[in-house]
Amino acid sequence: MTGPAPRVRDPGLQPERTRLAWRRTTLSGTVAGVLAGKAALAGGVSTVGVVACALCCACWLGLLGVAHRRIRALAATSTPGVLAPRYATAAVLCTVALAVCGAVLVARG
Repeated sequence: MTGPAPRVRDPGLQPERTRLAWRRTTLSGTVAGVLAGKAALAGGVSTVGVVACALCCACWLGLLGVAHRRIRALAATSTPGVLAPRYATAAVLCTVALAVCGAVLVARG
């Protein structure tokens, strides 16, 4: 006599929701980066403004890279692996740095 059949995982719509969440994250990061760049360069081109704009762009690119890697992993399989701690840390640091950069630039303007 055989035992019960192994249960097959039905991911449902969870992978799709996760992909959409990563896409929203990249979109909000893009909007924050554009607004921060606009605020940095609003009063004319200055060294501080250019450095702040470059920092915002670097943070945005870092966040975009992590998000794109995760979106591809989610699209490749219905059961993707866990997000590596270094990528999770990079996503958090880029998001926080982008938010702080944007807040400082908006407060400055």
